[in-house]
Parts: sequence; C-alpha cells; structure tokens
Amino acid sequence: MNKELTYLETEPLTAEREWVSDGMVVLHASVRVPRPVPSTGGVFRRVRRYYHLQSQAFFRYCQRELLPQAAAEYAAALACSRPLPDFHAELDYHVTYNEGGFWSLYTQSRETGPGGTLLVRRGDTWDLGAGYPVPAAKFFSGAGPLRKALLSAAETEIQRRQAAGAGLWREDWRRGLRRFYNPDNYYLTEDGFAFFYPMLSIAPASAGIPVFTLPYRKEPLRAPENA
Repeated sequence: MNKELTYLETEPLTAEREWVSDGMVVLHASVRVPRPVPSTGGVFRRVRRYYHLQSQAFFRYCQRELLPQAAAEYAAALACSRPLPDFHAELDYHVTYNEGGFWSLYTQSRETGPGGTLLVRRGDTWDLGAGYPVPAAKFFSGAGPLRKALLSAAETEIQRRQAAGAGLWREDWRRGLRRFYNPDNYYLTEDGFAFFYPMLSIAPASAGIPVFTLPYRKEPLRAPENA
C-alpha cells in the first residue's frame, strides 16, 4: 500500500521509429509517455511498466496496420508521379489531475495521412494509495446511476451548445451517446469528472474528441477527496 503517496511526479519518456520501403521513409512514429520519478517502488514500477507496454503496443499497431497502407500509398504515388504522401503517427499524454492520492491523465494518438487525421484518446485514473487504476464508479454514489447520470449530462450539454449555436453534431447524436458510451472513457480534472466519446461517434471530424465535464458538486458525483 502507498497511503502516504498523495501525488505522482513524472517525466516524459520519448521514443521514435521510422519504417523504410525501397530506400524511402514511408512512416514515422513517435511516442511520449509518462515515467515516474523515482522509478523504484510498487506503484512506480506498475505505472512505468503500464505506459512502457502502451508505447510498445502503439509501435506494433503502426507496423501492423499503418505501415502497409503507407507503403501502398507511396508505391502508387511513385507509379503515377504524384506528390509523395506524408504518413506519421504520434502518441502523447496530458496529466489532468494530480493531488489527494489520485493521478489522472489521458493518452492520445494522432494518425495523419492523405485521408486526414484520426485521434484516439484513452483515459486513466490511478489510486496512488492502492497503486492501481480505478473505475469511474468509484467517484459515484451507488452502482446504478452512473450511466444515466453521464448520458443525461452529455445530452443536456449538447442541447445547451446547440441553443447557443456552438459546436457541430451528427444528426443521430442521441443514438451515438448510448451506442458509444464507455465507462472507461474518463479522467479527472480540477473542474470535475471529464468523460469523452470517440472521434466521429457523435460529432464530425472537425470537432475532434467530444468531452463533457460533470462538476464535482453535482449529484451523484463524489469529489476525489471523498471517493
């Protein structure tokens, strides 16, 4: 147990890879993930290993999924004397909360190619006392109201933005709220519990990752210090 650990100090760990086809770089990928300082001790080792494995998985994904696409696009461009495409991918992170024994952040990948840009976000919240990530339900009173509370908050916020003429949404956004709801897609912020939806699920690509924030004062949400 690490009951005395109230915050986590980290530094970025970076790495890059390039893939070559016919003597030309067709895909470049980079990662930037958190590394605890110091790096010894139970929770420190788990966090370090967790994000090290995530970075390795990202590079494997790039090689397995993105490299064949990039190589094919380069070959087609050379055959037709078209401008060479620019394929690159990156994985980065942003710490959003780090106090009271909870460390929260999101990692986000960005894939860029001729077809545009794709963002994929993942949220993680660690209980530093226990030394493991915790589910969203930890911050809500009772097991039942979590899904209902978050769907209601997202719908209310979308309606508010629509009334203010802010934001673009898919016509079937209500269906998307239910279909793409994932209780793991959350992180803590100073202002409240932030939960998000995948890119393109309820809004067009120009909107990026749709994020909604439920203030800590709002029931049935509990503030991190009371979780």
